[in-house]
Amino acid sequence: MKAQNTYVAKAAEAAKSQGWHVVDAEGKTLGRLATAIAKVIIGKHKPTYTPNVDTGDYVVVVNASKIRVTGNRLTEKFYARHSLYNGGFRADILQDLLTRNPEKVIKSAVWGMIPHGRLGRQMIKKLKVYGGVEHPHAAQKPAAMSL
Repeated sequence: MKAQNTYVAKAAEAAKSQGWHVVDAEGKTLGRLATAIAKVIIGKHKPTYTPNVDTGDYVVVVNASKIRVTGNRLTEKFYARHSLYNGGFRADILQDLLTRNPEKVIKSAVWGMIPHGRLGRQMIKKLKVYGGVEHPHAAQKPAAMSL
């Protein structure tokens, strides 16, 4: 009986095979959208996926301000931060954050679904989020990603 060989991607090979995808977030549910984006950024959609190598693709998200959330999340979900000074706690409600900075909402949701380490910080740089329809990545010829 012949043993199967396991393929392990190298960093140089993975960098050559990185593609570009564009996603229209209009009317998409936040969590489901973030899950699909995280899968592509990590590289789990490819047969060459290797956990310790960044094999994922670039993702461009447009219309981030027009995402949809279920239930009462629009008024009840908040994003907390602290300045590390006394009384420095701040909480932004999702509804306010979508009007002020919609890119942060999607980036935060995707960040929660990828590894939190050196590799994860490298992966999150491949996510480009824009509140409107226009994006400056037309030269890369991103393919439309269906969800």
